[in-house]
Amino acid sequence: MLTIHAAPLVLPVGAAAVADGAVVVDGDRIAAIGPHEEVAAAYPAARVRRWPGLLTPGLRQVRARALLTRCYHPDPREADELGELPLWGEEFERIAATMDTARRAGSVRRGLQRMLRHGTTQVVGPFGAEEPALRTALARSGLTVAPSAPIFPGTADLDPSAPGRALDPSAPGRAPDPSVPGSDLGPSAPGGDLDPFAYGGDLAATAHGPLTVGGRADLAVFDVPDEEALRTGGAGRCVATVLAGRLVHRAR
Repeated sequence: MLTIHAAPLVLPVGAAAVADGAVVVDGDRIAAIGPHEEVAAAYPAARVRRWPGLLTPGLRQVRARALLTRCYHPDPREADELGELPLWGEEFERIAATMDTARRAGSVRRGLQRMLRHGTTQVVGPFGAEEPALRTALARSGLTVAPSAPIFPGTADLDPSAPGRALDPSAPGRAPDPSVPGSDLGPSAPGGDLDPFAYGGDLAATAHGPLTVGGRADLAVFDVPDEEALRTGGAGRCVATVLAGRLVHRAR
């Protein structure tokens, strides 16, 4: 089914912003990008989803392995005892000591769901063969997996995979890893641990990739007016995530 995703501002990345813009999705592909009025006229039979704020490419989560294997994402039934935020450090180690395979797999699935609620459409590995539950959950999630974070033109200074940066967790733009002593990837800022924007960077450095006609339809929508508000307010303002054309998250 053809679907038009329309928003007050569309930022394709690598192309000019489109005010009152729209992205047409046909199956798992992008069929058109442009002003909503023009797109609606060209695709009169398409279903229209109108979103508030800013429509962008889906985001890339470079801390995925740590977020999924070195923290525990509580089950809603455990909220009274453990709260709702991911648990790190000593709290995680205490739970991990008695965690069976099923509980670990459940934590991974909930972690992936949290990422989708933050507009994530790609996770960065590597994910080893020794982690079958993680690899299975990733395969079922539909998220794309990158072995390492790609560098887009002009964004190398914000990319932890850039030469000379991968071993320096304090460098600007470096995504802290809870496995590195001195890193801060805990719940000191609610939601920050799962937010691809939490440690700086702009949309071009954080996006999964640009929106292009013929490309896979991985989109995110945030209830913010512009890119600066997205960077400062964070991906916690995500209202919708579209993964390969499927609406996999919609804020209530």
